[in-house]
Parts: sequence; structure tokens; C-alpha cells
Amino acid sequence: MKKINKENLPIIITSILFTLVFAGMIVNLAWFVKNDSYDAINSIYNPRDEILAQQNVRGSIVTEQGDVLAYTEVQGDNERRVYPYSVQFAHVVGYSTNGGMGVEKVANMSLLQSNASISDKVDNDLNDSKDTGDTVVTSLNVRMQEVAFKSLGAFQGAIIVTEVETGKILAMVSKPDFDPNTIAGEWEDIINNSDSSVLLNRVTHGQYPPGSTFKIVDALEYYRQFPDEVDNYYYQCNGSLRYDERKITCYHGSSHGGVDMARSFAKSCNCSFVNIGLKLDRALMSETLKDLLFGEELPAPFQSSNRSVINISGDTDDAEMVQISIGQGTALMTPLHLNMITCAIANEGKVMTPQVISRIESTSGNVVKEYDPKVYTTMMTEEEAAYLTELMTGVVENGTGDFLTSADYTSAGKTGSAEYGTAKGDSHAWFTGFAPAEDPKVCVTIIVEGAGTGGDYAVPIAKRLFDVYFEQYMQSE
Repeated sequence: MKKINKENLPIIITSILFTLVFAGMIVNLAWFVKNDSYDAINSIYNPRDEILAQQNVRGSIVTEQGDVLAYTEVQGDNERRVYPYSVQFAHVVGYSTNGGMGVEKVANMSLLQSNASISDKVDNDLNDSKDTGDTVVTSLNVRMQEVAFKSLGAFQGAIIVTEVETGKILAMVSKPDFDPNTIAGEWEDIINNSDSSVLLNRVTHGQYPPGSTFKIVDALEYYRQFPDEVDNYYYQCNGSLRYDERKITCYHGSSHGGVDMARSFAKSCNCSFVNIGLKLDRALMSETLKDLLFGEELPAPFQSSNRSVINISGDTDDAEMVQISIGQGTALMTPLHLNMITCAIANEGKVMTPQVISRIESTSGNVVKEYDPKVYTTMMTEEEAAYLTELMTGVVENGTGDFLTSADYTSAGKTGSAEYGTAKGDSHAWFTGFAPAEDPKVCVTIIVEGAGTGGDYAVPIAKRLFDVYFEQYMQSE
């Protein structure tokens, strides 16, 4: 082995250090391009958007059907951003001032950049006019958004409607809301009001106890841990049970009698699911929660979606497991997350990446960029998805979602009444489900804050949304 000349040693060490530093810079650059470049480009501290705003008029946001959701009105040297539907698309379309929100924020650079034709740019230059920024085409549907918005009425809450096979978001409503047309002038009042939550998008950031909708997870875990026993499961429900000096009751103290798994699920029997929860291996269930993306940042159409929080481990005690098994206690979940799990059930175990932007077009209609549907992950097997679909179909046919049986299409779902606060009887109304049950196309997830039961308040809203979907999409095929 050739000896290293001591005189060359400092040069060799320096060369190695420079090589390591250079390699580190390459890795850091690659990480930035993959994970952080989009956020940096759209940052309020990036001066590039100010330069582009001086050169181009901010482009429009539209639907695939051609409805205009946002545009820039130009009068002389003055430009004003206009939102024709006012509060209805407040959180999903967002606003372009004060750092931005919604589509306005995530598509900021596309709206400010112009891919207009050379001839148009020459004409604009000769007339001393700005070029027009690109058009962002969304998957949102005006009619569906309108029905979702009106259905919530005066209640606070959230609704998301998605296409099962593509992940496209057709509607996203959060209440309370704000008017993006006037938010610039109201900004200081809003942010200085500590009691105001109008800027919170409850679909992506609202954390709620999932209540009985969590029984979807319980049922999946029981199916995984006891595949040979699930068909023979039996429990005698007397309407209530006591555990650790606490009383667990079924809704209104209903006594369901002898129930198998299907009836336990359809009738949302709390006592039966506490029995199920206590049978489950908690270490194995923590792995299932990882499969279902609990604790993970979701691939939301908008950055920084809140993580759902349900902590189960081998050390989880029985008292806590009793509460978690019926979606109470420390369990918290976002509507977006529940919608993704429901879509996975409807899509043979696979969940698509949720997306609200379909493509970017130039002002002349040429496609600049297309956003194709992508599978994000596989949450469960086809057999597991089929099993849960069967249970959720039973909720509609023989259980708490039977309001949907009046429709001329099939559907599957799960209701929930999630208790909150300290007042007895206060509960949020949940529903999550899809239609048709045998060939799922559309998925709906709804939470109505403080309304009561999911069957009474959320299921009728789901029917209105399913009706609109089949009127608009299925009849056109």
C-alpha cells in the first residue's frame, strides 16, 4: 500500500472536506426542490410575485364547467379581485391578500405568470397593457357547492365531496365563513378577534371527536385480528354497561338485544363496540392506525393539513380504550381524513391524492399543465374494503342511515354522534359514505357542529349531495 506523503496530507483532508460540503449542498438542494421549493415560490416574502404582479394581471379561477370563481377587474390603473360567489367558496378558493389562502395561495405563481401567445403579448406591449395571467381550472362544482353551503344553514361545520376514482374535490364548505371580496378591509378586525374562527378551514384543519364513525376502524381491526371469528361475533346489548365507574350507553339508552357484527355496526351499538374494543390487541391496532394515516400530515390540496390524533399503543389502558372504541376521549379527526378513509373503502383499498386543481390554461385555452389523478397509498386490502362496504351498506338498508333508502340509487355509509364539552347530550352530527354502493363514484363526508345525531341531521344533507351528483354527472355519461 502506497504511503501518503505527509506534505500532501493537508491538501487531501481539505479536498475531502470540500467534497463532503459539496455533496451536502447537492443533497440539500435536491431536498429543497422536492419538498420546499413550491412553498418558497409562493411565500409572501418572495419578491418575485410582486414583480410578476407589475407585469401581469392576476389570472382567473374557474370550474371545469366554465363558471368563474375569481377574476381581476381592471379599471384604468386599478385592479380589484372579484369573487362572484362571495362566501360560498370562501375557504376553498380563498383570497390573494395578506399571505393568501386556498387555491389563490397554492396556485399563486400560476395566476401571476402569463403563457399568453406571442401575438397577444406584442399587442399588449404596443398598447402599454399588462399580459393576463394563466387560468386555474378547478374540479369544483358550483351546484354541488351551493347545495352543501345551503344545507349547513346557520350551523357551523364542514362538508367535503370527492370523486372516488380520481380524488377530485367537487365541493368543500366550511362554516363560519367570510366574504373574500371584503376581507382586505376587515382583516385587522378578524385577526384581532380571539373568538373568531372564520379563517379556519374546518375540512382540513378542524379536529373533532369522530364519534361512531370511528367504528369503521374498530370493525376493520376486528376483521384483521379475528378473521375466523368475525362471522360468528355475538353480543347481548342491554342498552348500557358500566366500566371503571363510568356508564356507557347506547343512544337514548336503546337496548339492541342480541347483535352480530353487521347489526352492531348498522345500529351503531356503543356497548357492542366497547366489547369489541376491549378484545383488540392494541399494539396491532396502532399499526392499523399508521396504515390509515393517523398521525401523518395528509396529502391535502392545501399545505399544512392538521394531523388526526388517536394514540393507541400496547400500554393503552382499558379505560382509555373504552372511550376510543366509540370515537370519544382523546380521539380527534379531521373531516378530510375521514373522507380519505371512506374513499379507500369505496376504491378497493386505494386512496387517491385529494386534488382541487385540474389543470392550468393560458388565456387562449391552451393547456399549460395538467394534474393527473394519483394513487397516494393503499390503506387496506380489497377483501377488507369489500367487508367494510358490506357493513356500511347495512347502515343504509337496516340502520341509522335508512333515510337514504328513499333514493333511486344505492349507497353505503356510517353515521356518528360525537359528544363534546361538558353538557350532557351535546353532540356533533357526522356522516361519511359513498354511492352507488356496488360501483362507488362519489364520496361525501359531513359534520354539523352541535346538531345532534348523524342520522337526523347529516344523512339528509348527504342525500341532497348524492342527488345533485347523479343529476349532473351520471346523466351526462
